[in-house]
Amino acid sequence: MSLAAALDVSQLPDYAYDWALVDVETSGLIARRDRILSIAVLTFGPDGTQTGEYSTLLNPGCDPGPVHIHGLTAERLSGAPTFEQVAGRIGALLQDRVMVAHNAQFDYDFLAHEFARARLYLPVTQRLCTLALNRRVEPPSADLSLASLAAHYGVPQTRAHDALDDTRVLAGIFRSSLSEAARLDVPLPLVPCPPRQDPQFAPNPPKTPCAYRNPGRLTPGGPLVQGMKIAVTGETATSRAELVARAVAAGLNIMSSVSRHTSALVTNDAASGSAKARRAIAEGVTVIDEHTFLKLLGEVRPGTPHENQAPKKTPEAATPATPPTTPTPSPAATAAVADVPAPRRPEPTHFAKPFGRRRVLVLGGTHEEASAARARVVELGGAAAINLSASVTDVVLFPGGELDRRMTRVTALGLPVHTHGWLGATDSESADVPAQDGAMTGVLPRGGVIDLPTLPAASQWHVGASWAQQTNCEVDVVAFVLDEDEQVSSDGDFVFYGAPESPDGATRLLCDGPTEQTITVDLAALPPAAHRIAIAAAIDGAATFGDIGAVQMTLAPGVDAPTTAQATLDAATSERTLLLAEIYRRGPRWRFRAVGQGYDHSLETLVRGYGVDVE
Repeated sequence: MSLAAALDVSQLPDYAYDWALVDVETSGLIARRDRILSIAVLTFGPDGTQTGEYSTLLNPGCDPGPVHIHGLTAERLSGAPTFEQVAGRIGALLQDRVMVAHNAQFDYDFLAHEFARARLYLPVTQRLCTLALNRRVEPPSADLSLASLAAHYGVPQTRAHDALDDTRVLAGIFRSSLSEAARLDVPLPLVPCPPRQDPQFAPNPPKTPCAYRNPGRLTPGGPLVQGMKIAVTGETATSRAELVARAVAAGLNIMSSVSRHTSALVTNDAASGSAKARRAIAEGVTVIDEHTFLKLLGEVRPGTPHENQAPKKTPEAATPATPPTTPTPSPAATAAVADVPAPRRPEPTHFAKPFGRRRVLVLGGTHEEASAARARVVELGGAAAINLSASVTDVVLFPGGELDRRMTRVTALGLPVHTHGWLGATDSESADVPAQDGAMTGVLPRGGVIDLPTLPAASQWHVGASWAQQTNCEVDVVAFVLDEDEQVSSDGDFVFYGAPESPDGATRLLCDGPTEQTITVDLAALPPAAHRIAIAAAIDGAATFGDIGAVQMTLAPGVDAPTTAQATLDAATSERTLLLAEIYRRGPRWRFRAVGQGYDHSLETLVRGYGVDVE
């Protein structure tokens, strides 16, 4: 199969690379635990000519897992080579090439762990995900699964979940996707690859979640109650491990830091001046010594289980909850949020409004003008785009927009270009805009809320954030798993680039490109104490979100599933930290809220406010 059949990108430097297309079949979904059962690698030159092909079954030395999916039984794999025996050949195919895969982080993580087990270095410095590429292109397909994209691009698929056939299908999809990206002048979402086999990327053993609600502060002279948050600092006569084990066994919640929600601090030297001791004194937290704590451990009172307690009330008003410290949102952000209604669900259809089938790209103007224009598009029932893609139906041009590099493509594509006055015409024609083949996406305003389905199959949600490449600064997307006190239960509940997975694996950060990151949340795997997952973004350096521009949020029930809801968040101007969205409990249900509230302080302030111990 030749990529050249669609487009010769050898004369386009931004698209001309040596490629290594990869697909793996695995015994499970967790790279640090499960193994690769089969692998296929196809290599292509910049001109689209195939230069190599290799595929093999692998003996994982363990149970092959879901045979009903991949069809690879233990008997069939028993005579196959081990990964270590073929790692050199695979490495030679990957060397000096951009690795391409569908959901590339999955394949990359498995390869990184397999190479690490073989005590070899994975020779991949860049990867490209065809899912991320097609999220930028936005083809009118039912979803972004390999099968749907193959059907859309006319690529025959004969044996799903066969590594070699899937890689050949991937080659066809990539050929067409690359052609569309070049046609639209869409930058490729190339991801620089860190050494994922490094131990720092392996989550620590999960902390035993506390099954009880925090009853509050320990009263001097009073008893301990299950669920109390206890911190320990300084030297203790009893080993720290034993002290923690006994406390956890008694139903207490051992914390690594002190906050205003800490029930007690255990220390034999309250005047030590340690960070925990200073914070406990500042917050008025009860301080007890080790002897007193051990004595109280003998008679811990029963607590209230999380399951039997109604969750803490979350405000239904449009203004999102502020982090639990004193940071103040910027006046512009507060004013912008206050007047926005917060519907529980997006309207079931947009066709009743003038822009029901429109996706509008706004170019030029000041930040405030562009933000107001995108808000008006949503008010009219349309969707605001932040990048040029195949789904864009109209362009609104403000002064200065004619200089935008995307205007050349807009003209070549023949897209309708309007002045900003067009947005005031509420009778704008919409019947002539063809509907997309995929399902319509619910468009949320800032502060908009939807209920999440309660079906077991809908427990894993992907919250994506993307933005246009306006500056060279880096944007970091992070997540906090918070309890009823709006605090993390441990530092591991703070998910960020340096620790991209919570200890229980329920919350993960996926990096899909330089301007796209995703937080995945498995609601079924969250501990009972989890009441809210707050998702935020922060800018490193002196830049602000006014420099970045609009941030597009998407919510989907799977890595390649159709988008359930989307929102464009662009009211931030001088802010360096932006609370993007939250998934939170409301009675028996989970809800998603598009937030978009900015803060002028750094990420460190937000992190400390949620109870994370920052070194």
